[in-house]
Amino acid sequence: MISSDVIRGYNDLIILSLLMDEPSYGYHISKKIREISVDRYIIKETTLYSAFNRLMSQNFIESFSGKSEQGRTRTYYKITQAGRGYYRQKCDEWILTKDVINHFVKE
Repeated sequence: MISSDVIRGYNDLIILSLLMDEPSYGYHISKKIREISVDRYIIKETTLYSAFNRLMSQNFIESFSGKSEQGRTRTYYKITQAGRGYYRQKCDEWILTKDVINHFVKE
């Protein structure tokens, strides 16, 4: 399991990555994070919704109401053009971070 302290700076990248192809809602995003990480990272609900609020305040995502497949009203989130640019920045930052840290990891 990955410590939330280790990954905190990359929650935005993870969330935006999942919104690149299509809008989604909180529970689905949380479930996808858990699935894709093979249960090694489970994002807390408070962390997820804090990230949504932060990303919305910076105009990186927008929210809208929609119906789920079961007909329930949900709040969906979609990435904006500014969010796509921010996502690319975070990806570049990750590549640099990974390169620097790899110099200190002794196998």
